[in-house]
Amino acid sequence: MGGNGIIKIVKKGLGDMSFNAGGGNINWFPGHMAAATRAINSRLKLADLVIEVRDSRIPLSSANQDLQPRLSTKRRVIALNKKDLANPNIMHKWVDYFGSCKQDCLPINAHSRSSVQKLLELVELKLKEKIAKEPTLLVMVVGVPNVGKSALINCIHQIASSRFPAQEKKKRAKVGPLPGVTQDIAGFKIAHRPSIYVLDTPGVLVPTISDIETGLKLALSGSVKDSVVGEERIAQYLLAVLNTRQTPLRWRNIHYDMLKDLQNESDNKHDHHLKDLLPKRPVLPVASDLHYVEGVAKKVQSALYSTLSEFRGDLEDENELEVLIEEQFEALQKAFKISNKANEARMMVSKKFLTLFRAGKLGPFILDDVPCVATNS
Repeated sequence: MGGNGIIKIVKKGLGDMSFNAGGGNINWFPGHMAAATRAINSRLKLADLVIEVRDSRIPLSSANQDLQPRLSTKRRVIALNKKDLANPNIMHKWVDYFGSCKQDCLPINAHSRSSVQKLLELVELKLKEKIAKEPTLLVMVVGVPNVGKSALINCIHQIASSRFPAQEKKKRAKVGPLPGVTQDIAGFKIAHRPSIYVLDTPGVLVPTISDIETGLKLALSGSVKDSVVGEERIAQYLLAVLNTRQTPLRWRNIHYDMLKDLQNESDNKHDHHLKDLLPKRPVLPVASDLHYVEGVAKKVQSALYSTLSEFRGDLEDENELEVLIEEQFEALQKAFKISNKANEARMMVSKKFLTLFRAGKLGPFILDDVPCVATNS
């Protein structure tokens, strides 16, 4: 809904350079990624199973499309990471969708040991058939940048070190001599008899992202550097998505709570007590920081509710949606208390707004739509 309007608005500022390789002077696919892609392709031949890490908020958009033909022929588990940032009401539909495609899928939180333990149990289960035939098995971890591969690998390392304490001293365990395997391949041993090793790979994006919205979703979730697309453009896209889904209207209670708090503050201003003049005890920094962030998030939600609820235009009309987004930038500037005189005020608003979204402070989201699959149910 409103997808075309969103894309038209975003395209206005991007021009044709957007997501095409060689367009403009954007270094979209750095040289190290090309080398990494070659290394991944050569190692994929050796892998007995692949853990493909994706972002739970974009289960399709965070797939490396160039690798899909190769991955679809391998034993594979799709680990949907950052499940704590994804809408739990929709997550099960994604698991069902991948199940209908005969694809194992597990939502995980790479920072949770119990969550990663479940993933490793599924991996070992998937390798059961091969375990009887092979003395050494290789599991490969792949994924686009910033989906949480490093966090997952670190957690796997901790689990592996507790299972095999001798690994603790080494950064990685060397994989034993295998036919046709260069000795530079190293990994973490996660099982013995048979030996199962987990290999890490660099995060790799495809050289060309032909679909602008996929590129914007990758940028919004942090898989593409902000500077490639521009913070303002990403923030504009996020506002367009929130508005067309009418998400801010669900923040009505937050808005009215904020109004009540403001009213109470102004009512209490007239009561001056002697104790108010005493120096206040300082709040612990961690608690106050957290309280501050939560407070800012509520102000942002209240501002977006207020602007959308008063909007009388057509959200499907790109020009009217653009007018609303302009109003919301102004409302966000007030919510963040950024002076009009501040240089690059819009950039500051965009950065703060994106930080709140990426940290899950505006709520859990899934930006991709579950594809329709014909089922008997």
